[in-house]
Amino acid sequence: MAYAGSARAIDIDPSFLHTRSKMDADDGSPAMTSIASPAIVDWREADDDKRHRLLSRGGVADRLGRRAELARAIAELVERVRSEGDKALVEALAEFDGVDIDPAGLRVSEEEVRQAAASLPVRTIEAIQLAIAQVRAYNEAALARAGWRDEVGGIQLGELVRPMESTGLYVPAGKGSFPSVLIMVATPAVVAGVQRIALVVPPTPGTGGRVDPAVLAAAESLGITEIYRSNGPAGIAALACGTATIPAVRKIVGPGSPAVSAAMAEVQRLGCVVEVGYGPTDSLIVSDAHADPVLLAADLVNEAEHGSDSSAVLVGTDPNVLRRAAEEVAKQINALPAPWRDYARASIHDNGGIVLAGSPQEAMDIANEYAPEHLQLAVADPEAWLALVRHAGTVLLGQWTTMAASNFAIGTPATLPTSGFAKVVSGVSVHTYLTRIAVARLEEEAFWRLAPTIRTLAEHEGFPAHARSVAIREGRV
Repeated sequence: MAYAGSARAIDIDPSFLHTRSKMDADDGSPAMTSIASPAIVDWREADDDKRHRLLSRGGVADRLGRRAELARAIAELVERVRSEGDKALVEALAEFDGVDIDPAGLRVSEEEVRQAAASLPVRTIEAIQLAIAQVRAYNEAALARAGWRDEVGGIQLGELVRPMESTGLYVPAGKGSFPSVLIMVATPAVVAGVQRIALVVPPTPGTGGRVDPAVLAAAESLGITEIYRSNGPAGIAALACGTATIPAVRKIVGPGSPAVSAAMAEVQRLGCVVEVGYGPTDSLIVSDAHADPVLLAADLVNEAEHGSDSSAVLVGTDPNVLRRAAEEVAKQINALPAPWRDYARASIHDNGGIVLAGSPQEAMDIANEYAPEHLQLAVADPEAWLALVRHAGTVLLGQWTTMAASNFAIGTPATLPTSGFAKVVSGVSVHTYLTRIAVARLEEEAFWRLAPTIRTLAEHEGFPAHARSVAIREGRV
């Protein structure tokens, strides 16, 4: 699950929200938009334009990447925060979020956190705690396998892993309440042993500046006490540059809107490390003749409801299954309330689609080229297909391993690379917050075996002291 930013801040392309047909209600109420079944594209017959449209998520990534004006505005905001500190933070909250506070109000108080947790239903608290336990278990298992020592040809080699000193986490709030985002980015940091974890959360719209109670409850469950309310891009700048209230961190992690992503790109120029690639959600399902069309539609629509800049794709090898799934997609989208109905339509009809592949290999070739955030293998033998996966943020095996389960409860990373970044980066896990330190040990016999290579390369590259370090040892034998 990637970012969930404000639709207003994102400046959604109006074409994402166009209607397809209208159906008059029997009771005389205003006409409702009826969503048609998505067309099925035969990949073998598709021209380059159709293929590009699908692989580029309907051009969403291209449009987001061309926001030069946004980048300039964010660069100016980052510079204001760098030079003016807390003053710029409170001004940004007033200008962009309609919240007037003084610098003392930037940090969320312990009492506010306690009250937030107490205000939530018990079942919500229990769900948060179970999700944390699942994510903790996954990351503890990963941490246990992170460091290693071995002997290779008489040379002892290995890696130590150590936690980073500090990290800043960002959790969006524009479209709703997202404690799962905090769980997914913060729990691995806690497991890694990061000494200082700072959290920035924008105030929930329409609350007078209050931070989402569910996010605060998740933070309390994780033992995170350094929490700040801030405008998103300004908060990113504060984490990177430091202010009187918010000390700087070494690394920033979290999904965000295009404005937040622009701020993250800008602060990298100032020397702060940022995890990149977490943009609009995308997913791809691969199916065969054994897949349940109703469940295919359910999981496709599941990811499509995140926003009108999301992308959801179904690639299958059986035309009958795809035809039934397309019909079911229309039914399930039409059953959604607004605005999720429009989000899902745009994500599938405009930015995604349903594709007929000529073979399992072709289906997986499409999936690997798309490099989805979430890849579900809805096939009879998913383990056999797993070997064909090259690029994906996460792989879900079978139709019981659902997108929703991955987003909330399984424990595997759910803050994942989007827009094709799965080809080069991975999801947020304990490894995100660890440094790797190489370790080596040579006994004398192993050293002399390597000595000719050391001397030859040292002389070739013009490092006499390197070569002499061998010669001195030779003279002492």
